[in-house]
Amino acid sequence: MIPVIIVIVVIFIIGAAIAGLYNNMVTLRNRIDNAWQNIDTQLQRRGDLIPNLVETVKGYAAHERATLDAVVSARNAVSAATTPEDKMAADNVLTGALRQLFAVAEAYPDLKANTNFMQLQTTLEDTENKISYARQSYNDCVLNYNNAIQTFPGNIFAGIFQFKERTGFEAAEAARDVPEVKF
Repeated sequence: MIPVIIVIVVIFIIGAAIAGLYNNMVTLRNRIDNAWQNIDTQLQRRGDLIPNLVETVKGYAAHERATLDAVVSARNAVSAATTPEDKMAADNVLTGALRQLFAVAEAYPDLKANTNFMQLQTTLEDTENKISYARQSYNDCVLNYNNAIQTFPGNIFAGIFQFKERTGFEAAEAARDVPEVKF
């Protein structure tokens, strides 16, 4: 009778450990999804601000059409992206286009003094900060999840339960460059 009880206890402990590992992986995966939703919310907020910003700039810098078109095109690409990877790539393009737009705006003192433009720029900068924080949180969640599914014994159960590695958010090389303004 004692050997049967020992076997049952061992099976219970192993089952509890497997359940704990599985539940941990599910929790980490859900944190990634939640972190992505936070990024997506901030991207939508920024996307909603861009038409107002472009309209404000149009009145002052009408001959900067290429820059304005690039911002609108990049915003539309972010809105049209369906996967997180596509949205990340499109967002990197939009970030670069916005940096170029603000660099161009520096050449127009009347625009920089415009209350509407200043308010939009402040709101957009606040949103950019929130996006940056959300990206950092997302990358932290991805790191924790990937560590859990790649280390022993999680890697064994990750394969069994089909937990796949996730990709973190990386800034494009172009987003790291300082925009060049030519007149």
